[in-house]
Amino acid sequence: MPKWNDYMSEARSRGALALELFVVQSVPAGDGADVKAALPDHLAYQARLEAEGVLVFAGPMSDESGEMMEGMGLIIYRAASFEAARSLAENDPMHRAGARSFTLRRWLINEGSITLSVELSGQNVSLT
Repeated sequence: MPKWNDYMSEARSRGALALELFVVQSVPAGDGADVKAALPDHLAYQARLEAEGVLVFAGPMSDESGEMMEGMGLIIYRAASFEAARSLAENDPMHRAGARSFTLRRWLINEGSITLSVELSGQNVSLT
């Protein structure tokens, strides 16, 4: 298996974007009361990271059927290193309180597209 940095270098040499982000999968570790109690601090933390340009995306995910909420959340960070991303995840009030646990992975974005539409007079923003 190639080392991460070797893989990034090879992707860049092919002309791929090779944008490195960090993905946190967060799952409940305690009961629902723990999650509910930590929610205001968690949301404030997320808002602060968003304002700092560190938080890329965050939100809940459905189960595999697409119909039910199982409590899994996905958080994507911009960070200087895996260790810095781990620190961000560890300092999330949900994780600090033990209400949720997480796994952290590097994500190398090579392909895809995003369209952002901003309608100033209509005060509408859409991301597709």
